Amino acid sequence: MELESSQRFYQQSTSALLEEHSSFRPAPDMMTAAQQVAHSAFTIHWFLDGAEKGGDFDLDFESHATILEDVQSLTAARTLLAAAYQRAVAFVTARSAEDLATPMAEGPIMGGQPVESVLWGIVEHSAHHRGALTVYARLLGRVPPMPYGD
Repeated sequence: MELESSQRFYQQSTSALLEEHSSFRPAPDMMTAAQQVAHSAFTIHWFLDGAEKGGDFDLDFESHATILEDVQSLTAARTLLAAAYQRAVAFVTARSAEDLATPMAEGPIMGGQPVESVLWGIVEHSAHHRGALTVYARLLGRVPPMPYGD
């Protein structure tokens, strides 16, 4: 399943980051490594919550950002991410093909697209942040492994 591959690629490509790198951020106004991972986890839940509400996505991004302020551990953030992916897999497996093909409400986020479109959003958003985290690793002098290998 594509979600499981996305999770594996995320884990592999960010494995060069260790707990001691949790608070690293390239610039003062950027998220820390731990916050990047937690943001990825929270966004999976955001996509799923929006899909479960028929396309009514919570657009209060300022309040979403405040949740990340307390995230300080890369290990804890990775646990959040694993749970989010687990929820996403359960979301898909609990629905029929017809349910997943149901269009969401018109709106600014995936308006009118089928519910299953959130899976694409999850994969793409996660890829974006795992890519950013590989840059973090390189800035720390670490070499991130190729995400698509063993």
